[in-house]
Amino acid sequence: MKPTLLILAAGMGSRYGGLKQLDGIGPCGETIMDYSVFDAKRAGFGKIVFVIRSNFKEDFFKRIVSRYANHIDVDVVYQEIESVPEGCAYNTERTKPWGTNHAVLMGKKVINTPFAVINADDFYGKDSYGELAKFLIASEGRKNSYCMVGYQIGNTLSESGTVSRGVCSVEGEYLSSIVECGKIGRENGVIRYPKADGTFETLESDTPVSMNMWGFTPDYFDYSEEAFRTFLKERGNEPTSEFYIPTMINDLIVAKKITCKVLRTTSKWFGVTYAEDKQQVISKINQLIADGCYPKQLWE
Repeated sequence: MKPTLLILAAGMGSRYGGLKQLDGIGPCGETIMDYSVFDAKRAGFGKIVFVIRSNFKEDFFKRIVSRYANHIDVDVVYQEIESVPEGCAYNTERTKPWGTNHAVLMGKKVINTPFAVINADDFYGKDSYGELAKFLIASEGRKNSYCMVGYQIGNTLSESGTVSRGVCSVEGEYLSSIVECGKIGRENGVIRYPKADGTFETLESDTPVSMNMWGFTPDYFDYSEEAFRTFLKERGNEPTSEFYIPTMINDLIVAKKITCKVLRTTSKWFGVTYAEDKQQVISKINQLIADGCYPKQLWE
């Protein structure tokens, strides 16, 4: 059995100002996704599933999927606002997708192995995929035993603006809680974010956070489908409500239905949250190529 990699690429790139999933950052026009697929393949993953919006399907197939012919199996699924369970009502004026865990649900029909989930626009590093693959290969036939790759928040901030992160509490090797926090930034050397009451919460730079790199078994789809129905009943009328993976995981941990192991990695995360981040990412990729971590041209 080889695990599957599910890549969430349906985001609109609102802060970035374009389809950052298709933006070249490598010397031969490679995207961050290309490096993710390359790392996953050499770690032992056997299939890639992309979640995209159908309105950029043609561009995506031409510029991305075509590169992987003869390299690895690829499937593409579509996340649309109207992709909701039969009989569920929602705000028809909504203009954005339902969030990361809804995107995961789109993979249900094409994934039947343990699988990893990543963001399309985040670079996670070779070692992270190696750790994930080991966990997932050992997870065949199991249920309710998931994992997450943890990163230190101080290494995941953008110099160009604030970010959202899943802030984690860990007991031993396992996640005990995860809370999605927005507008996290560094000010005068202090990492902090605003709370609902207007005050600020500070975070130590080594606080573990989720960068949306998860490992699941197929039973996770069943939990997600049930929770999405509940979410739509409670928040389906809100125009911008989102069904997040961290919220889902936290609820399952609190209910003692699952465990989620936090995997440590020597890899450094980086990503393109804002357009201004792009040049820094290009420099880091070039350095990794110079260090021999990647060939100059990934797909020949």
